[in-house]
Amino acid sequence: MQTKQQKEALVQEVADKVKASKALVFANYKGVSVKDLTAVRRELRKSGSSWQVLKKTLLNIALKEAGVPVEARGLSGQIGVAFSQDEVAAAKVLSDFIKANKETELSIEGGSLGTAALSIAEVKALAKLPSQDELRAKLVGTLQAPIAGFVRVLGGNLSGLVQVLKAIEKQKAV
Repeated sequence: MQTKQQKEALVQEVADKVKASKALVFANYKGVSVKDLTAVRRELRKSGSSWQVLKKTLLNIALKEAGVPVEARGLSGQIGVAFSQDEVAAAKVLSDFIKANKETELSIEGGSLGTAALSIAEVKALAKLPSQDELRAKLVGTLQAPIAGFVRVLGGNLSGLVQVLKAIEKQKAV
């Protein structure tokens, strides 16, 4: 049993995490094995996110302190929270884990983006968006394409010149 001071410290710590996170995803982990939860934590850690299990009452207080308008008591089941520094990372990891492990009972129950509450459908839609790294790669590819085309054109002119010079050389050698 936690003392009142321990609970207050935990609530403050969670409120600070919420304020520092760009996105939160709430998931019902009731019936999920420890092995599966450990795998979820590991995948979240790889993406720069974290996972924490709290009582709904303490989570509710922390969310109110952080200014997030989500009613944790209204979420069904046992709730775990994925804190993410990236807008889509936690939602993507949890959605991918649920797809890959259809037998698991893990389910997304909602989320928040900044201080806006998200429904289950909105969190799933968020998970379908490309990550920041994917967007950066697409931007670099888009910026690089015209430059690469220009280099190919210049290279084509040079190779054409070399072929003409070789043809002249062969003609004079005969």
